[in-house]
Amino acid sequence: MAVALTKDNFSSNVESGVSLVDFWAPWCGPCKMQLPIVEELATELAGQATIAKINVDEEPELASQFGVMSIPTLILFKDGQPVDKMVGLQSKDALKTKINNQL
Repeated sequence: MAVALTKDNFSSNVESGVSLVDFWAPWCGPCKMQLPIVEELATELAGQATIAKINVDEEPELASQFGVMSIPTLILFKDGQPVDKMVGLQSKDALKTKINNQL
């Protein structure tokens, strides 16, 4: 299951290794299509990469810190640093390839 991140637990979850963070909101249609893909990746990549999600309505500071203007936005982190940013609905294969390239 994808980890729900807040400003309190964000850095401890992304500071080491590879992390994919999905910025979403409950009212966003494409986000509802993205979430099951993110959850599948969380199951498949357990122990290899951290798969997480941030509700932008509840964590506006994090959304603004990473320049999230539209959702869904997925940001790939390597050892705490953003290395890739994808805006809009992403396929599972595309996300998995990007994550595997960082592992």
